[in-house]
Amino acid sequence: MEGVTIVDHPLVQHKLTLVRDKSISTKSFRELIKEIGMLLCYEVTRDLPLTDTVIETPLATMHSAKIAGKKLVFVPMLRAGTTFVDGMMDLVPTARVAHIGLYREPQSFAAVEYFFKSPSDLSERLAIVVTPVVATANTAVAAVDRLKERGAKDIRLACLIAAPEGLERLRGLHPDVHIWTAAVDEGLDDNGFILPGLGDAGDRAYGTR
Repeated sequence: MEGVTIVDHPLVQHKLTLVRDKSISTKSFRELIKEIGMLLCYEVTRDLPLTDTVIETPLATMHSAKIAGKKLVFVPMLRAGTTFVDGMMDLVPTARVAHIGLYREPQSFAAVEYFFKSPSDLSERLAIVVTPVVATANTAVAAVDRLKERGAKDIRLACLIAAPEGLERLRGLHPDVHIWTAAVDEGLDDNGFILPGLGDAGDRAYGTR
């Protein structure tokens, strides 16, 4: 699908298989989510612009590359998105973090917002929405809507797994938002969960079920 990048690196695919396994512990699930977040961050930020700078090594003066002042804001979707973004913050510790609290109403699948907090300069930053899954995409669409309302102009999204239906909906409503995912699964069940999927990422990350 146009605008969707599947990250097929062997380490990502291996760790995703471990995450899917229902027998792993809550602790292992959180650790793996964090590790995959770090690996996906490499791909999402692959095209950040570079600039040339002069530095002194212990032996010589040289020209070398550094990121050209591009400011980032990670936008984890609560709850499990916070664990997912921890790995990204290890790579880019100077990035700002916005938080969006959204849950999917069980009957209608409509997105319900309960929290939103972001930096005031969203229009000057690359915003990377971080969510474990894109199923119906209702919460992902709502998150992008809110970011654009607050002035964000450059938005990307990273997720572990996605359903074709969710990708089609998100891309249809926000074609300017590129998506990075480790896998596109078969589809959705009657309850709006991805099959074969990985279950409820929030419950598995925090042991709430």
